[in-house]
Amino acid sequence: MRSDAMKKGVDRQPHRSLFKAIGYSDEELRRPIIGVVNSFNEVIPGHVHLNTIVRAVKDGIRMAGGTPMEFPCIGVCDGIAMGHEGMKYSLVSRELIADSVEIMANAYPFDGLVFVPNCDKIIPGMLMASARVNVPSVFISGGAMLAGKYRGKNYDLISGGFEAVGEFTDGKLSEKDLCGIENSACPTCGSCSGMFTANTMNCLTEVLGMGLPGNGTIPAVYSDRIRLAKEAGMKVMEMVEKNIKPRDIMTEKAFENAFTVDVALGGSTNTVLHLPAIAHECGIKFDLTKINTISDRTPNLCKLSPAKLPDGGQHYIQDLNEAGGVSAVMKELNKLKLLHMEQITVTGGKLKDIVKDAENLNTDVIRTPENAYFAKGGLAILFGNIAPDGAVVKQSAVAKEMMQREGRARVFESEEEAQKAILGKKIKAGDVVVIKYEGPKGGPGMREMLAPTAAIAGMGLDKDVALITDGRFSGGTRGAAIGHISPEAMEGGPIAAVQEGDIIEIDIPNKKLNLKISEEEMKKRMSLWKQPEPKYKSGVLYRYSKNVTSASTGAVFK
Repeated sequence: MRSDAMKKGVDRQPHRSLFKAIGYSDEELRRPIIGVVNSFNEVIPGHVHLNTIVRAVKDGIRMAGGTPMEFPCIGVCDGIAMGHEGMKYSLVSRELIADSVEIMANAYPFDGLVFVPNCDKIIPGMLMASARVNVPSVFISGGAMLAGKYRGKNYDLISGGFEAVGEFTDGKLSEKDLCGIENSACPTCGSCSGMFTANTMNCLTEVLGMGLPGNGTIPAVYSDRIRLAKEAGMKVMEMVEKNIKPRDIMTEKAFENAFTVDVALGGSTNTVLHLPAIAHECGIKFDLTKINTISDRTPNLCKLSPAKLPDGGQHYIQDLNEAGGVSAVMKELNKLKLLHMEQITVTGGKLKDIVKDAENLNTDVIRTPENAYFAKGGLAILFGNIAPDGAVVKQSAVAKEMMQREGRARVFESEEEAQKAILGKKIKAGDVVVIKYEGPKGGPGMREMLAPTAAIAGMGLDKDVALITDGRFSGGTRGAAIGHISPEAMEGGPIAAVQEGDIIEIDIPNKKLNLKISEEEMKKRMSLWKQPEPKYKSGVLYRYSKNVTSASTGAVFK
């Protein structure tokens, strides 16, 4: 066993003595030792219940003949970190999570690992670590929050939180109703209830083959989640016995499957950062142009919050779960032969075995390919003289009026500046809000621009105003929000040349994003550009800014 390096033989007597100080018996030390990565904390609603999940995982490991050893992992709630300096640390935490798990899993040579994430950066950070360490591993998330209800209307963190701020500012909500919605929008523990980044990544963990069916959709408060956690604990022992490792599962075809399901679901734009970063750890290069190829051939089958249904309503993760979950979505996609069905998974079988037993129980929630919301998938990568290396938009959440548009640039050099102008009602129909110097290096940390996009939507301007940035967006963002513009302004990318009043062309169907100036004028502006002083000159953000690469490469380290 891999763990023999720390427990077997006469020269490991001191090591065994230390384990016995913890309370482990000889019998426990003879068994395979499974590291359980617990990201529980009391500052993320998606993680506050994870000790319950971990107890069930450890029960499963013991039932299957293993010895669990739990260790912790940091985590940031993007919702709570949003709109202030804290958001600069969110994407940074992904690399720290991957590093810290790598350190623990190699300092202690566990025979296998069970990862227990739930929210935005914790999931990809752990997946990156699993690829690096490459010992048999299984993922079990904490599950989704249920949607809230106030005065008969459903709400989630976006509609009942960030967009409600815009509605209140615009005089559409009273202070009493704003407070009532605040108390109702997030009614349970779990990852926020829409197809935001956390739930997108938990669903795609299933598709990659690293999580069991139901990992992405069973709500946090359902007892099904506890049973799934026990099964995950038992399955890791099977992975250890068969010596099936993450890089055996997460192949190039697995990533193609993940992006295919992603665009069918209408998932978060942040997957364009995270999946390439995970692929990078597997030794696989995933070019952004491939995302357009996948999206162009894949129908958009689901409209889950933050996307709006044609009648103005919304579906949530709990609805997707009741409709058959991710397995049912894959079953619909397989009708078009869009998935690689021979991929192995932590079930011990192949993807085709999961899909064979799946059933679509609600074709309103999971549409058939013949009745798809859009013939093309939810994400698009745009290119042009502002974004020569690409930019990303969730096209399934863009109003049809904004799919092709020219608008006047309103230029800001930080999220705070833009938010002040939006809430101050200085942004008008036809404007394109441009926020630069918020990329991985420039932010640093590539903050999510949810507050300004949600304010635009809440004020009813999402059909008239676009927002483009070298920062990124929340999975909860809707509207013509175009992010990840690469190269970023801090690297001398051409978004740095955009000036107040410039005309910007947005053409999502044709994958174009252009500043309407001549090539000569662009060169002239860039020749006069000087890189600003870094915002941080010490600490983790300084070190991050010096090592992080472009959003187009997943914002991985050099």
